[in-house]
Amino acid sequence: MSEKIKIAVDAMGGDGSPKKVIDGIIYNNQSNKSNFYKIFGDKNKISPLIEHKISKDFYEIFHTDNAIKSTDSPLEGAKRGKDTSMWLAIQSVKEKQADIVISAGNTGALLVVSKLNLKMIENIDKPALSALWPNKKSMSVVLDLGANIECSSKNLTDFSSMGAALYNSLYPDEIANVALLNIGSEELKGNEVIKETYQILNDKKSKNFNFSGYIEGNHIMDGEVDVIVSDGFTGNVALKTAEGTANFITSELKKAMTGNWIGKLSSLLNIENLKKFKKRLDPRLYNGAIFIGLDSPVVKSHGGTDFIGFANSLDVCYRIVKGNLIKKIKQNL
Repeated sequence: MSEKIKIAVDAMGGDGSPKKVIDGIIYNNQSNKSNFYKIFGDKNKISPLIEHKISKDFYEIFHTDNAIKSTDSPLEGAKRGKDTSMWLAIQSVKEKQADIVISAGNTGALLVVSKLNLKMIENIDKPALSALWPNKKSMSVVLDLGANIECSSKNLTDFSSMGAALYNSLYPDEIANVALLNIGSEELKGNEVIKETYQILNDKKSKNFNFSGYIEGNHIMDGEVDVIVSDGFTGNVALKTAEGTANFITSELKKAMTGNWIGKLSSLLNIENLKKFKKRLDPRLYNGAIFIGLDSPVVKSHGGTDFIGFANSLDVCYRIVKGNLIKKIKQNL
C-alpha cells in the first residue's frame, strides 16, 4: 500500500469548528483511505467528535488551547503566538511532517502566518489566492482572488505559470488555456499592466500552457479558458459578483417554484432537473482556495461552509499533493 498523504488540519478555524472540521474529516475518510489527518486544536473538544468514528490509523491529534479568532486582524492573528492551531499546522508543513496544510480560519492571518513560516518559490515575488470555478464544461482556475490588490506584469505572468501548474495538477492529462481578465477582448483594451502582460505572454510561447489572450467577465463560465488571471482587486470583485449572482438565481428560482400551486406542480414535474441545477451551483463543490507561490501548498476552506464543503476542500488537498503542484510550478517557471 502506498504511503498516505499527510494533511495538517487547523481544526479550530471557521464557523462551527471544530465539529464542522471533524465531520468533514470523517466524511472525507469514507471515500478516501489515502489521507492521514494531522489535527491541530483543542484535544478535549476534538477527541469526543472523532473517536470510534474513524480508525486511529488515519489521524493524530496535536493539542493546543490557543487559536486565532475570525475577528483578529492579520497582524493580531500572527501575534497570538506560535502555539495557535493555525501556526502549528503550518509549521508541521515547514518541518516536512505534513505535505499540505488546510484551515477554514481567518484568511488574512493564514496568509501572514504562512508567509512568516514558509519560503517563497524562487523567482516568485508574491503568492496568489486561487480557486476553482464551475464552467459549462468543467472547472476553471481563477487567480488572484484578493491576496494582492496591485500587481505588476511580472506578478501576472507568474500567476499565469502557477495557475497553469495548478490546473495541470488537478487535471494531469490536459494543457491549460490561460487568459487575462480584461474589460475587452481587443489587444488595445485595458490598463498598461494588462497590456504589458499580454505582450510578455504572447511572445513567451510557453510549452506548459496555451495563451488565449483576453477574456471578459461575461465569458468566465463559457469553459473555453481553463485559467483566468487578474490582480487581486479585480479577481475578488468578480468572485463576489459570481457568488451573489448564483445565490440570487437559486433563491429566486426557489421562490418561483414554491410560491403558488402552479409553481409547486411544475417543480414536482421537474424535480430531477432542479436537483441537477442546484447541485451545479452548490458552492460546497468548489470549496478550497489555494495560496500558491509558497514552497509548500496552503489551502483555505471557506469559513462559512459546512462539513461537506470542508470534505471537498480535503479532496482538493489530496489532488494537489498527488499532482505534484509545487514541482510543476517550478518546472513552469
